[in-house]
Amino acid sequence: MAKLTLSEIWIYPIKSLGGIRLKSSKVLPKGLLYDRRWMLIDDEGCFITQRVHPAMAFFKLSLSGDHITIAYKDEYKYLSAQAAVSSIPVTATIWDDTVEVFEVLGDYSQWFSQRLGINCRLVYFPEVNQRPIDEKYRLKNDQVSLADGYPFLIIGQSSLDDLNSRLVNPLPMNRFRPNFVFTGGVPFEEDDWRSFTIGNSRFAGVKPCSRCVLTTVNQETAERGSEPISTLATYRKSNNKIYFGQNLLVLECNEIYEGDSIELGH
Repeated sequence: MAKLTLSEIWIYPIKSLGGIRLKSSKVLPKGLLYDRRWMLIDDEGCFITQRVHPAMAFFKLSLSGDHITIAYKDEYKYLSAQAAVSSIPVTATIWDDTVEVFEVLGDYSQWFSQRLGINCRLVYFPEVNQRPIDEKYRLKNDQVSLADGYPFLIIGQSSLDDLNSRLVNPLPMNRFRPNFVFTGGVPFEEDDWRSFTIGNSRFAGVKPCSRCVLTTVNQETAERGSEPISTLATYRKSNNKIYFGQNLLVLECNEIYEGDSIELGH
């Protein structure tokens, strides 16, 4: 059997903005450290994403220690992971979930509002706050941060290679916003993974990831096309949903490193 290796680690600290590739990361029950602990909400408290506002792709993030740099064109904004937040909670919605978040103090909300051309607020989701995952897929009291539904997403490089072999213009992995990318194995084998380890952390595959129009947004130009949804629909469709990648829960949390071995059935 081909050796399975963790080839990329990604976090997306502010939901639906640019991702950050890391050499290592701490695994926490709700997701990787700093992954989707912040998001933008509208005046009604509803989460804002590239599905409706593709220009969010222009915000590029990087991480140094516990400081996040947000680059927008030739401007920069700096956000500490310990940035002060309002003492008054805000109720926000993500799909069918209602969560309690706190607005980040300072001019962050104004800065994002001006650049996106919409009223929005930057809010933070504390680690102690509750957001249980869908009870149908819960293994214990599993929680998630501000990701769409699950704390981790894994995709095989072979799966993307298979998709790209069917496309006129190959697409990068950033269209799919995984936390983990691995090499080795056959296309889409992650669909069937149940229990496995990455380095010293143990995970459970619980549900294939259904994909939406966000995958059609070019992360460099913010332009929207028809791919990869059109092609995926020809061979990755089931129950009227299109699947690419596997959602995970964590069973045992430790630090993970690029290059870690993946062992199935553990």
